[in-house]
Order: sequence, then C-alpha cells, then structure tokens
Amino acid sequence: MSKATVGLTVTHRRYVPYSHAHYAGNLVDGAYVLALFGDVATEVCIQADGDEGLFASYSDVQFLQPLRAGDVVEVKATISRVGNRSRDLDFSAYVVCRGRPDQSGSAAEVLAEPLEITRAKGTVVVPVG
Repeated sequence: MSKATVGLTVTHRRYVPYSHAHYAGNLVDGAYVLALFGDVATEVCIQADGDEGLFASYSDVQFLQPLRAGDVVEVKATISRVGNRSRDLDFSAYVVCRGRPDQSGSAAEVLAEPLEITRAKGTVVVPVG
C-alpha cells in the first residue's frame, strides 16, 4: 500500500571531493547535482511506495550558483503531486559548507545561510501494487 503523500520530503548530504572538479576554480559539473537528485528521488520512492521506482523526466532544471569541490551539498526532494503511478517531485540543492583553499589546503567553513545552487522539478514512476 502506498504511503505517497504530498509534502513527503527526503534530505541527503554529501561532501564533494576534489577528484570531482572538472573546471577551473574547482568547479563541479551540473550533472553531479542531477545524480544526487536521482539518489534522493530513489529514497522518496522507497519511503512512499516500497520500490526504487524509475525517474521519468525533468520538467525544469535551474543552475543558480556553482558547486565546488570541497563543498558539502544538501539535496532535498519533496512530493508535490501524487498520481496513480507517478509522483511529481520538487528538488533543491544547497551548499551548507564551503571549502576555503584560499586559507589552506584543508580549510572549510559552515555557511551562515545555505546557498541555493540548483532547483528542479521531475517525475518518477512506481509500479502499481
């Protein structure tokens, strides 16, 4: 029996290692955040429907600020609509800690306010059970 309800939210946090930097300034490509959105969507499906589900589509993706190696990123997925087999999800990604290579090779700081870097809307599909 489905427990899918509008408002169900799942949150993940992850440290972004320097090995994931692809561009000057230790920038990380946007696909990294989209992969994290896929991971958090999977947990939403498991919690709501007892199945990993399948990611069907993104209807909107906005890259607002850069993600850098050395950051700690928090991603959230919230169910915004429940259909028979589909669930619409609202995604957000925030940097909550940022590396400070300008101070030392291992310096970092907790940001006073999380920095929103990416937001998206997507749809997942789960089996009829």
